[in-house]
Amino acid sequence: MGDSINLGRRRLFGRKADNAIRPPFVREDTEFTDICTRCDKCIKACETGILFRGDGGFPEVNFTQGECTFCHACVDVCPEPLFDKLKSPPWTLKAQISDACLTQQGIWCQSCRDICEPGAIKFTPAVGKPPSPHVDLDACTGCGACVAPCPSHAISLPPGNTA
Repeated sequence: MGDSINLGRRRLFGRKADNAIRPPFVREDTEFTDICTRCDKCIKACETGILFRGDGGFPEVNFTQGECTFCHACVDVCPEPLFDKLKSPPWTLKAQISDACLTQQGIWCQSCRDICEPGAIKFTPAVGKPPSPHVDLDACTGCGACVAPCPSHAISLPPGNTA
């Protein structure tokens, strides 16, 4: 055995599960944390301010600050080969509505529907109770506009939620 250390192998076994939401248009064939230099250019360029320095200083998305407009500012400013501007869709995030939704408690609320530009959040009428929400996964872009206005914090866009 040689005196050299295989750093690639060491990183492979040292990686922890990455459940962070990364900026849109990130190439799937890359290991984000291996290429990102943590220069913060994408964070400064984000027009809605949803990017922040997350674990290890890597950019992450926080939808409680606003929505992603898919403006490409983070893509255009990044000096590394992390992004694919033509990637469609920009990511696989989809909104999920939990049981904490006010409609589950008999309270009429449709703030998520009102803000959802693609109309992905629909309400099913019900007799004697408020209409209940559901997400049309085909229409949901994963922009996150529905997260911040939800008064009960019942909406999330968990990474890996593709259906």
